[in-house]
Amino acid sequence: MLAASKAEQRAVQLRQQLNQASYEYYVLDAPTLPDTVYDQLYRELQDLEGQHPELVTPDSPTQRVGERPASQFTSVRHNIPLYSLENAFDLEELQAWQGRWQRVAPDVKTFEYVCELKIDGSALALTYENGVLVRGATRGDGVTGEEITQNVRTIRSIPLRLQIENPPPRVEVRGEAFLPLDVFEQINQDREEIGEALFANPRNAAAGTLRQLDSRIVAQRRLDFFAYTLHLPEGGLEGIESQWDALAALEKIGFRVNPNRQRCASMDQVAAFATEWEQQRFDLPYLTDGLVVKLNRWRLQEELGFTQKFPRWAIALKYPAEESPTVVQHIGVNVGRTGAVTPVAELHPVQLAGTTVQRATLHNADFIANLDVREKDTVIVRKAGEIIPEVVRVLMELRPEGTQPFQMPTHCPECSHALVKPEDEAVTRCINLTCPAIVRGAVSHWASRDALDINGLGEKWVRQFVDRTLVSNVADLYHLTAETLQELERMGKKSAENLVGAIAQSKTQPWSRVLYGLGIRHVGAVNAQVITRHFPSADQLAAAEQEAIAAIHGIGPEIAQSVYQWLRIPENQTLIERLQAAGVQLQLAEDAAVPRSTALVGKTFVLTGTLPTLKRDEAKTLIQNAGGKVTGSVSKKTDYVVVGEEAGSKLEKAKELGITQLTEAELLSLLKEFEE
Repeated sequence: MLAASKAEQRAVQLRQQLNQASYEYYVLDAPTLPDTVYDQLYRELQDLEGQHPELVTPDSPTQRVGERPASQFTSVRHNIPLYSLENAFDLEELQAWQGRWQRVAPDVKTFEYVCELKIDGSALALTYENGVLVRGATRGDGVTGEEITQNVRTIRSIPLRLQIENPPPRVEVRGEAFLPLDVFEQINQDREEIGEALFANPRNAAAGTLRQLDSRIVAQRRLDFFAYTLHLPEGGLEGIESQWDALAALEKIGFRVNPNRQRCASMDQVAAFATEWEQQRFDLPYLTDGLVVKLNRWRLQEELGFTQKFPRWAIALKYPAEESPTVVQHIGVNVGRTGAVTPVAELHPVQLAGTTVQRATLHNADFIANLDVREKDTVIVRKAGEIIPEVVRVLMELRPEGTQPFQMPTHCPECSHALVKPEDEAVTRCINLTCPAIVRGAVSHWASRDALDINGLGEKWVRQFVDRTLVSNVADLYHLTAETLQELERMGKKSAENLVGAIAQSKTQPWSRVLYGLGIRHVGAVNAQVITRHFPSADQLAAAEQEAIAAIHGIGPEIAQSVYQWLRIPENQTLIERLQAAGVQLQLAEDAAVPRSTALVGKTFVLTGTLPTLKRDEAKTLIQNAGGKVTGSVSKKTDYVVVGEEAGSKLEKAKELGITQLTEAELLSLLKEFEE
């Protein structure tokens, strides 16, 4: 055991290293510390704090996830009220707002606005004392909120300590906690599989997550955060005189700030920004329902002040809701790869968010009963999170006579096996593991792009394989022959040979893709990569205790339990053995953890549009093999944007920031140049 003085010095050093690594990973999106090293340092700090509890500080990374659930939340009064914003629903109302504030300050002739995307999440108020986060609170009614500091600490884009020397004695930061859309989809998918009610949209999911009493659950849901304003004591930070200055200062002291913002010298420029993002917002990885327009100069804000409800110097321009009426033509059910039986509304086609919607999930029997959705009903449909079509409500006044309430089937429509619905679950399930629908789902998932990526193995072939009992699990794929496949309808000799070749080629896919392809509940493509870095073979993972899997940074108990239990089912053990005998990669390649070259180390790329010959995953792999990094959004830290056909807003952003653009040919030339 280290002496107390040396332990304290080491703890300070470890906290600094780990907090800096989190800042680089979650805020800058430019990690420099490998996950394995982070885990080792984190475990060392945990051990030190266990031996010397007096060393635990509020800014320690070990305090991001509480050891014990909170018994309740305490109501707290905000140091500075969180006012709501007045809403405008079109440009005419925006012009009227401008006229109102100009009547209050008629002598103001020169001004500018700051436009920021309005994130559809949950507002938070953060208090820092001497640079350390001491309180996080929900907005509440704007005057009082709930103190949820333990949960706020789990959000890794919120710094526990500000990145600044000699911080002011107190800093108040306001911002929006939100769920990225891919995380929201995964949460709902996981909830549906275990029979829990689905979140209606990312905003509700974020709010519900923040009010979880167990911060470990909050950590698993991977909330993100954009800061949008700060309040300082007089003379707190030099050079901040405007909202634009405040956003830049927030970035410098360690926060994520939405890069999609603009200073505008006139209402015409505000209107142009609003029009630009009305469609581009659908390409964003998070949900936005409008923009916030603020007068930039703080002195002008102070002069204008507040009404009883709103600041006079800011307004929210809301985009039109993506909702539309349509008719339910039929209600059917789908059986998923986990056996979940999901009712689906077949709709008269309707346009939403630029796409034609013909189907909408009805989630489960409880959802249908609550809305009382029936065939021939006229319903309002919207896209939850701009991506998932859902039925919002029934227009009862338009219901035709003679409609009947929908009844869930008692037996599986695929295999006729009796369905079950546990009392504590909302989901009805088929528990027959040989059910054709479950087998088809498992095989399709195995062949999918992020899993084994078997080119040519589409849904129609999977259905024929299962219907003709050629395949009862994914291991059977590796025993198919071209001669057998030629017997299938519309399968020629060349197609059969190509498909068998593609299946054989999938044996070279890495262990992480295999783990994801197995379809273990809660294990996504990213989680699979993390797990396989710590357990480089299926044998090692099968031998691991549940606690060892849960100890991996970013995994946690729920995923660990799912993996551990799956690997102890005899049928699954047999499946692993058969895959191993077929030559599928069930261990990490020796060089998989490191790039094949260091030529592009430190360089960040963004891919946009359709490339002439390379799939996006192939281009990404080439860049990563040369040590480069591929991210999903363009920022000042992006070095290159690789541009294909029909490139969208990422290209415009690259041009705006002056970032180098490459064609596919130029990318390949760059890689070849470095190789030479």
